[in-house]
Amino acid sequence: MLTPKKLIGIFSLVAALAASAGVAYAAAGHPVPWQMNLQQAVTPVMEDIVWFHDFLVWLIVAIALFVLILLIYVCVRFNAKSNPVPSRTTHNTLIEVAWTVIPVLILVAIAVPSFRLLFLQLDVPQADLTIKATGKQWFWSYEYPDDKIAFDSVMVQQKDLKPDQPRLLAVDNEIVVPVNKVVRVQTTGADVIHAFAVPSFGIKIDAIPGRLNETWFKAEREGIYYGQCSELCGRDHAFMPIAVRVMNEKDYAAWLEQAKKKFAMDGSRPTNVAAAETGR
Repeated sequence: MLTPKKLIGIFSLVAALAASAGVAYAAAGHPVPWQMNLQQAVTPVMEDIVWFHDFLVWLIVAIALFVLILLIYVCVRFNAKSNPVPSRTTHNTLIEVAWTVIPVLILVAIAVPSFRLLFLQLDVPQADLTIKATGKQWFWSYEYPDDKIAFDSVMVQQKDLKPDQPRLLAVDNEIVVPVNKVVRVQTTGADVIHAFAVPSFGIKIDAIPGRLNETWFKAEREGIYYGQCSELCGRDHAFMPIAVRVMNEKDYAAWLEQAKKKFAMDGSRPTNVAAAETGR
């Protein structure tokens, strides 16, 4: 039989497992089994998104509990047995004012941080680095226009995965950016609508053929962070992941020197798209 002491033990075990899972996904930059919350924020935008999410959850819980208490009170206080002679009250000025004013105040409390968050997401600051992401069926192509490099990024097949690479998320060529730098991401589509999304950065924006959208992020922690196309774009929609490696400036400079030789935009770089399609 489950006693209160055993129940407390079970809840403690579940909390410990959730906490250990939290540590795992904090380091991994991608979803993990038993994850309950959002991925750990590594940009100012995502930090605001997490705060706003938690604020709304507590607000919703408070409203739900308040309504539940009112329902219980009405059931107990105004049932036929406790109140054989029903009241004939038809209006109550105080209650009518309260149920008009209080929801307005709640909406204002939601709107103010919501508008602030929208402004933070949409107002792109002065960028230290610009990357153009082009969604294609079904992979991503990236350009660093300031550094004249471009490359394709294709999902690593399961048989080719290394031990530290997550299934369906690892790619052959990752986006590489320096830590603590503002990165502007311009998105477009080559064929159909795609969507560029990296949860740890708090970014998700459509990549539409014939249109150039833009978003931004400033990663404040080194590591590799994963995302995926978040628009249903066709048969292999589930197989065009995004991987962003955040490096310190010294390592980024070394990578950039190698990338300029390997991915130079001179028309001579080989493409790995045909090979990827053949493997798929």
